[in-house]
Amino acid sequence: MSGTPTTAAPVPAPTGARASTRSVAIAAIAAVVSLVLVLAPAPEGLPEAGKRVIAVAVLVIALWCTEVIPAALTSLVVVVALVLAGAVPGFPQALAGFADPVAYFLVGVLTIGLAVSHSGLADRVARFFLRRSRGSARSLFIQLLLGFPLMTLLLPSATTRTSILVHVYEEALLLGQVPKRHPLSRSIMMALNSINRLASTIILTGGISPIVAAALIGGIDWSRWLLLMSVPYLALLSIGSLLIWLQYRKGFDIVLEPAPPSTPRPLSGAERRTVAITAGASLLWLTDSLHHLHPVAPAMIAWILLLSPRIGVITWGDFERRIGWSNFFVIASSLSLARALIDSGASGWIAGLIAGAVPQFASQPVLVIMILMAASVPVRILIPNITGFLATTIPIAMSIGIATGVNPLVCGLAVMIAGDAVLYYPAQSASSLAVYERGYLTAGEIFRFGVYMTLVAFVVVVLVALPYWAAVGEPLRMP
Repeated sequence: MSGTPTTAAPVPAPTGARASTRSVAIAAIAAVVSLVLVLAPAPEGLPEAGKRVIAVAVLVIALWCTEVIPAALTSLVVVVALVLAGAVPGFPQALAGFADPVAYFLVGVLTIGLAVSHSGLADRVARFFLRRSRGSARSLFIQLLLGFPLMTLLLPSATTRTSILVHVYEEALLLGQVPKRHPLSRSIMMALNSINRLASTIILTGGISPIVAAALIGGIDWSRWLLLMSVPYLALLSIGSLLIWLQYRKGFDIVLEPAPPSTPRPLSGAERRTVAITAGASLLWLTDSLHHLHPVAPAMIAWILLLSPRIGVITWGDFERRIGWSNFFVIASSLSLARALIDSGASGWIAGLIAGAVPQFASQPVLVIMILMAASVPVRILIPNITGFLATTIPIAMSIGIATGVNPLVCGLAVMIAGDAVLYYPAQSASSLAVYERGYLTAGEIFRFGVYMTLVAFVVVVLVALPYWAAVGEPLRMP
């Protein structure tokens, strides 16, 4: 990272005949594999419907990762393929994800992000960040990373934070005249895509992953969760940030164009209303232990208020044009696929394969943990929804822990980290979809970084988490 700093220059997207041909070839191979799975007899213990759901999963994951067809169109393929392949009884089951609250939570928080942009708040904050960076690309990136843990306390939902920050930093990059495919732009968006999520898991009320994992493991309150997860997840954040820095280091030598000078002005009425509505939703998320509202409720309340005449800041026409409906279709169809994998017995069968391989290593507890994490990788790839992954793997991991004399809590937390620390394709996370639709990152980039983070998760669990948990009262071996 030495040399004379230069101003940002356009970096063309890697779109060539070779990349296109390779993607089509991968998708074609996946289609053939799916067809073979449908026609072949089911392995022992795997229900016929489960085999067919796995066949559909192989096809649509390849389509999501290669981008041969638009992601939203792949989502429609999920629905139709589940029915035509006989993986589910009918369209009501194939459309189950479209009735899931998580899909509407996503639309609600995307509306908050849209309001931040539309009201002028994004421009105001982006100018502040550019002034603070003093033309340094490194400073702009570092202040983003340092802001993740702090913003988690104010906005515990990673999807909400990402939906807001993606508008802020998109505006900052635009003001700094940095092209979309420049390494600096991609580094910032990769941090929002893959690293920002990790800050939420540090606190129990930070999102779906910690809440579901704590419920499945049992006996972990808010303070205990913070104690157990703070050090491992700060290590994941730090190493992940370093990986992004190294991967896109060429982008940090540029000199950002200063933001055009502007006269300081008080918050407009639209900005004040946006702040008030967002703060109200955040307060409801932070106090869910008191009122027990589902997280979708504050998101939908904010959604309604931001679109309401006189109160809101967005017209329905703006909402329809700018919300990015592909996000809704992708997350809903991925939920349908996850539900089908669980209901058909496919996820249980996959987990059973894991259970049969581990007990023979009972005398080597660290190896038990590593096998559990390694076996969870294909489960995470096949099950796009994190809730489905956790519900499948944590009970099995804890049972294996009891059978092998390994602390079941440690087993449960280890597989949770192995799944939560990675994203292999955008459909696996609502916050990732909020970034992916902006066009800064390709599915291939996200997949490669997911592979890197898989290795990082293994290293952090073995070298950081296990010794740390033992020091705070959760040894690897059961007493």
